[in-house]
Amino acid sequence: MKATALLRDQLEASKMVTAGLLADMQDAPLTSPTPDGGNHPLWIAGHLAYSEARITNEMMFDKPGPLLEWKEQFRGGSQPVDDASHYTVTIPEALAKWDEVREETLAMLSGLTDEDLDRASAKCPPGREAMFGTLGKALTMAVMHPLMHRGQIADARQALARKPLMA
Repeated sequence: MKATALLRDQLEASKMVTAGLLADMQDAPLTSPTPDGGNHPLWIAGHLAYSEARITNEMMFDKPGPLLEWKEQFRGGSQPVDDASHYTVTIPEALAKWDEVREETLAMLSGLTDEDLDRASAKCPPGREAMFGTLGKALTMAVMHPLMHRGQIADARQALARKPLMA
């Protein structure tokens, strides 16, 4: 299997399992994953769409991402707010936007060769070369990032005493 094909399969799998949990939280978008707060499902949904667009546009190719207007709400390091009026999108809208971003990611990936994955990212954040330094490393982070937040969504679901979606 080619590395680009493996990345495609992993991108699709990580989004499928994470988006499924987010879709289940549409009726409780601000549910905290812990008694002490944390990233609620609405923030995670917007953050994942914004972050993937940033990785695959700005970091990899030094192009402006399509969700720049979401930066203050959903960038890494922003803090989730427990007031829905703070956000310009709902979970379904964020998931729809993530679908669009993912289509663009997969189209971009289909134009890459395995050799291209070793090319340097155009705008890797300083000190983050191990995660974003090459096109392949940046795409690997696009695979892993939803899975990193999936546990927070699962914890928010557990806070509501919801049963697991996958057994």
